[in-house]
Amino acid sequence: MAIARLHGGPLDGQLLPLEDSELDRLIVPYSETQVVYERKGDLEKTGENDGPTEAEFWFVESEDDIDPNPDGRDD
Repeated sequence: MAIARLHGGPLDGQLLPLEDSELDRLIVPYSETQVVYERKGDLEKTGENDGPTEAEFWFVESEDDIDPNPDGRDD
């Protein structure tokens, strides 16, 4: 199994399992919308003894506007 390392957007810094390491694009649910990430660069850590294979994905867009405070509260 591979790991998708997400950069930018609302899921910045998240790691997700990636069953297909050949994917070039991820569409991930986020709150009431979806966010899109695209892979950039080659796979990393592809050896047998260097940990799980990693792919870098960068934020492209969200399907709808992302409201970081949908309840309108100022907690």
